[in-house]
Amino acid sequence: MKIKECCTVESQECIAKGIYSMWISTKVIAKEAKAGQFISLFSKDGSRLLPRPISLCEIDREGGRLRIVYRVAGAGTEEFSHLKAGDEVDILGPLGNGFPIEEGKGKRVMLMGGGIGVPPMLETMKQLDAKKIAVLGYRDELFLNEEFEKNGEVYIATEDGSAGTKGNVMDAIRENDLEADVIFACGPKPM
Repeated sequence: MKIKECCTVESQECIAKGIYSMWISTKVIAKEAKAGQFISLFSKDGSRLLPRPISLCEIDREGGRLRIVYRVAGAGTEEFSHLKAGDEVDILGPLGNGFPIEEGKGKRVMLMGGGIGVPPMLETMKQLDAKKIAVLGYRDELFLNEEFEKNGEVYIATEDGSAGTKGNVMDAIRENDLEADVIFACGPKPM
């Protein structure tokens, strides 16, 4: 069930260069959301007709809150980066199918996230009842990696080699000889 809802920004912070973390208070969407789904945020600027899709990083059903972590990539996301606590934003969601969490139960699960594909893997990792391995790929500056470490085994890859394996998530998997029964992934097409 998807719904358009006027929501309130609870908090927002810059967590890496051009990467923002925002908690949004919702009346309905948080209760319906699943790991791996996304929401669409609407701009207040009438010249931007299409909403911006942003994946869900965390879901707080009991508190009626959603966390999104996004990269400023254009005028729409630049507008969102200036929102502060108390501001309102229209969102549509939850959208997408989400991850089939039940398929990982009791198995060895690998979560692969590359770039802005890292955030949706956090809620997925938290919900899994399994042996969890996260393989996270970054251009350079790390974000959310410490939160992943609280939920399972974590391997890092950076393009410049400043942390973990030099290269991408596939390089980190090969270098560490990682295997899994089930793989959940979100990231760029080559991944």
